[in-house]
Amino acid sequence: MIDVQDLVVSYGTATALEHVTLTVAEGEMVALLGPNGAGKSTLAGALAGLLEPASGTVRVRGRLALIPEGRQLFPDLSVADNLALGGWRSGRRDPALVYDLLPRLAELAGRKAGVLSGGEQQMVAFGRAMMSEPDALVVDELSLGLAPNVTADLAAHLAELNRSRGLTVLLIEQNARLAFDLCDRAYVLESGRLVTEGPCAELAGDPRVASAYLGGAIS
Repeated sequence: MIDVQDLVVSYGTATALEHVTLTVAEGEMVALLGPNGAGKSTLAGALAGLLEPASGTVRVRGRLALIPEGRQLFPDLSVADNLALGGWRSGRRDPALVYDLLPRLAELAGRKAGVLSGGEQQMVAFGRAMMSEPDALVVDELSLGLAPNVTADLAAHLAELNRSRGLTVLLIEQNARLAFDLCDRAYVLESGRLVTEGPCAELAGDPRVASAYLGGAIS
């Protein structure tokens, strides 16, 4: 569903991604881990077509939606209007299916997005992405700035969409425990390069990964 081969992305003379190769199969949930500045959001931008690669290829089969880092809502527009903007490509303007998925958004429909809590804003960003009826979803920092219970609720919705609808997911995260709980495979990106990859169960037991992202080995 997502196929990235030998991808290089540069900002002027600075190389943000250096020969990155990764794949996400249809219906799979895959994590991309890495610290701040590793190039995770650059990869998300390249997948969404927002950044032009210097070399390499990015191929996406079907429709892809991005939940960007920082949510990037229109703060002066209502929740309903933010959701409607997410449906321009699919032609969907009725958010009823999103309200079925996230009933809290129906309660907030008339409120301006800028006055919502961080968790509510993330729900709006989630719902806006689903308005495009995607085949694949790239989630850039689901847990950023959110309370653990809010993150757990959103993660449960994401897992249910994967199970019930076969939604393909690339989860870009710093929270390795969350990523390993949700995903079967993971890649680790550092300083623009992929340094390791494999099944999450194996990576969780890798002393280097545990030390860098898990605060020590998982018991």
